[in-house]
Amino acid sequence: MRYFEDFQVGQVHELGTYEVTREEILAFARQYDPQPFHMDEEAGRRSIYGSIIASGWQTAAICHRLLVRAVLEDSSSMGSPGLDELRWLRPVRPGDTLSARIEVLEASPSRSKPDRGSVKTRMEVRNQQGEVVMTELASVLFRRRPAAT
Repeated sequence: MRYFEDFQVGQVHELGTYEVTREEILAFARQYDPQPFHMDEEAGRRSIYGSIIASGWQTAAICHRLLVRAVLEDSSSMGSPGLDELRWLRPVRPGDTLSARIEVLEASPSRSKPDRGSVKTRMEVRNQQGEVVMTELASVLFRRRPAAT
């Protein structure tokens, strides 16, 4: 189990990889982001992207899944108060393999609630060519390690 005390400034966590499929892009777009360049091959070709691309929200969701599996699943996470920044820097295309990592930027114990602390991270997501496709600055609340009894 990871607690607040297990996160140190400068620490990097590799989150793993995920291959994005055409079928997933189309299904996500139909459900959540029905813009033509996400859903229609011809519209994608005519767009500035030259093909269909994944919704940025889909990219963020995929990366959150990687974060949960690699870090949050076995932790004392209490959720997140939100994002400070989210940037989509390059399009994600069918067949792209994304890799993600987070770096701990700050770890601050709560002043008003001594049972928890806030960990601010920077996530970086790259495609198989090593190009950064997304960055995110976010904070997560974690319980503090219980005192030994």
